[in-house]
Amino acid sequence: MKLGIVGLPNVGKSTLFNAITHAGAESANYPFCTIEPNVGVVAVPDDRIEKLGEIYNSKKIVPTAIEFYDIAGLVKGASKGEGLGNKFLSHIREVEAIVHVVRCFNNPDVVHVSGNIDPIRDIETINIELMLSDLEMLERRLERTAKVAKSDKSLTLEVDVLKRCLEVLEEGKSVRTLEFTEDELAILKSFNLLSSKPIIYVANVSENEVANEEDNEYVQKVKEYAKTENAEVIAVSAEIEEEISQLDPTERTEFLNDLGLTQSGLDKLVQASYKLLGLISFLTAGPQEARAWTIKRGTPAPQAAGKIHSDIERGFIRAEVIHYDDLVAHGGNLASAKEKGLVRIEGKEYIMKDGDVVLFRFNV
Repeated sequence: MKLGIVGLPNVGKSTLFNAITHAGAESANYPFCTIEPNVGVVAVPDDRIEKLGEIYNSKKIVPTAIEFYDIAGLVKGASKGEGLGNKFLSHIREVEAIVHVVRCFNNPDVVHVSGNIDPIRDIETINIELMLSDLEMLERRLERTAKVAKSDKSLTLEVDVLKRCLEVLEEGKSVRTLEFTEDELAILKSFNLLSSKPIIYVANVSENEVANEEDNEYVQKVKEYAKTENAEVIAVSAEIEEEISQLDPTERTEFLNDLGLTQSGLDKLVQASYKLLGLISFLTAGPQEARAWTIKRGTPAPQAAGKIHSDIERGFIRAEVIHYDDLVAHGGNLASAKEKGLVRIEGKEYIMKDGDVVLFRFNV
């Protein structure tokens, strides 16, 4: 899973990126201090594999991972090349979802590129640049495709999708606000539109507001705006995340408790990302390793097995499945769980569930 962190200059993007990836990207109080995207791979926090590792005395604990791309600050006119905009926009095309960091704190010592704090203006500044970039590309594609479609009727649906996308963009709305059929989605994917990518708005608040986000008027405005796009919103403090990143796990828990928080910003971001992209994790465990695997919700068992190895998918016979909660409730005693009928034998039609602990049987 690749997530691109975007936002205007000086909103806290690189500070947040550094905190959640420990990557040490340059973070400074001036625009465009990030030019090439910094990349950090983050292990997805999952207490379940730690517990399975204890149960099976596993030699290795292997979490699933997310790649974060810290993309340079965009400015008005980016789609026309302002502030190295074309280059930055091309970086965004490579990610699966956008993490849009929005400044929702007041601090006269941190320069705002527009001179004052207005999260909706900031959101729209970037969204408009994404839409303008898409609009230009789609107009060219429609012109070419419409000509060929006169003699090739198989392109009729593509022409329809192009026209729908252009119409909504001309209204000043992102393509993500539209609904598509499965066939239309397959066509849409080939366009790789910036404004169709799922988006999470990260409201960057001050340290003393992170536990009381409902009192922050900026955050509430962002939430109202996000409803129009079916987007996710989380409030974090990049400053706090930076402090958390320097603590060991025990100190981290105590620090969060002192702030009245139950989870870190990274935890919230991961949960929002999984929800937004329709992802779940299934688990495998044994003496060698306990491991989490990320798949799309609705994935059948053979395709899930293919995440481990293509040979397992090709030779799939059955899946022996128990839910994590049921296994832990029996102290990790699989034999006891089997006696209670909690270990199920599932075939090729089985749809994997989040938290399934599974052993795949297959022919070599």
